[in-house]
Amino acid sequence: MAEFKDAPAGASMGVKTMTWLENRFPTAFDAYRVHMAEYYAPKNFNWWYIFGSLALLVLVIQIVTGIFLVMHYKPDANLAFGSVELSIMRDVDWGWLVRYMHSTGASAFFVVVYLHMFRGLLYGSYRKPRELVWIFGCLIFLCLMAEAFFGYLLPWGQMSYWGAQVIVNLFAAIPYVGETLSLFIRGDFVVSDATLNRFFSFHVIAIPLVLLGLVVAHLLALHDVGSNNPDGVEIKAKKDASGKPLDGIPFHPYYTVHDIYAVSLFLMVFSAIVFFAPEMGGYFLEFNNFIPADPLKTPAHIAPVWYFTPFYSMLRATTSDFMPFLWAFFVVVGWVSVRRSAFPAIVKTGYWGLMALLFFAFGVGKVLLGWAGVTLANPLMDAVLGGYDAKFWGVVVMGGSVIILFFLPWLDKSHAKSIRYRPDGHTWVYVVFVIFFVILGYLGIQPPSTAGTLVSQVGTLFYFGFFLLMPWWSQLGAFKPVPDRVTFAAH
Repeated sequence: MAEFKDAPAGASMGVKTMTWLENRFPTAFDAYRVHMAEYYAPKNFNWWYIFGSLALLVLVIQIVTGIFLVMHYKPDANLAFGSVELSIMRDVDWGWLVRYMHSTGASAFFVVVYLHMFRGLLYGSYRKPRELVWIFGCLIFLCLMAEAFFGYLLPWGQMSYWGAQVIVNLFAAIPYVGETLSLFIRGDFVVSDATLNRFFSFHVIAIPLVLLGLVVAHLLALHDVGSNNPDGVEIKAKKDASGKPLDGIPFHPYYTVHDIYAVSLFLMVFSAIVFFAPEMGGYFLEFNNFIPADPLKTPAHIAPVWYFTPFYSMLRATTSDFMPFLWAFFVVVGWVSVRRSAFPAIVKTGYWGLMALLFFAFGVGKVLLGWAGVTLANPLMDAVLGGYDAKFWGVVVMGGSVIILFFLPWLDKSHAKSIRYRPDGHTWVYVVFVIFFVILGYLGIQPPSTAGTLVSQVGTLFYFGFFLLMPWWSQLGAFKPVPDRVTFAAH
């Protein structure tokens, strides 16, 4: 049993209260010291490092607003739409505000998480010794996608209903277990009341519990190894006589004040959207979702919410005539990454030369394939598809586009963690990657078209080429010298 400490003589009531609490709950005070007051973070954090705190803020917003929504929501196929659009939006005091905060919060969550992940890409926050931090972060991302998917059906609008129908049917493409799995997820042969109840339980109870556990694990793993910084320099390597990092400052109060300022700016933007543009032109809340779900009337165009659309574009881009090029692409980039000496002429052209060559071959091949009239019915295409249809391979590509993120710590062979000290060519690779990702997201919202499919296929090739060729291109070019200590200018 720990020895009790007495408050100093003449101490104020506040000090006496804190001493009393610390004597009876020392674990909480130890946690505060370890993770706040005595957690030393690099002193050169910039604005890219606010998005982790903002993600925690949005998580709290979603949990609190979700609790109030559940009080009035009815998970019944006959009552769900009315409970949202009539009861919550019109009858409950301030119900419209809570609903719009929750719907806007869902999009805000993915905005800050995408930016948080991109910051990790820029500064190499997934590199040794932070591999586990990155893996926990990717698991959080998967949970967010599942949470958003399960919550997407709950308003029981037209787009909710048919979007869930399309996504659940994708599981049927999985060999052997697909039909059974999709039936289990739906709880019926079509999306129905049973599906609504299952999605409600997952959205409200199961996934949030897993998500909270992963967030705690993510933070604990981060604080065990320490935060990365824009220079990619380990501050624990240089310590003073007392064992404190020379380039570190206590997280509290320095970065808590910094984050409070960022939170204030974020809440201004968040409030402006909630009050003036909660639908955001149909991107945050689709117009079809203000129409009750009708199983007998299919919308002209079914698309998921914007934060799923980059991966949905890859799914739609995976057509039967695209598969030969995708297989050839994987073979070439895999060979270049593993055995670069096998293609010395190609490797000497650099990353952009190789990508241009692959895209040129893709374009010529598409034209020749079209002239030859090769279709899925041909024995050649059946062999390429391995006996499975393009829908199955589309699901594989879409799933692989997320799973590949988990392997990033081992794909990046760069001599410097941070983009600051990498060759300028690496910056342009990241810029084009972001451009293609945004284009894929935009095309996923639009109705299918020949030109859109072609651009999506090019974007899909570039997306996978970015990661699969990383063991090769991440070592190209002349690197800048990495300093021994962080660079910092007082402000």
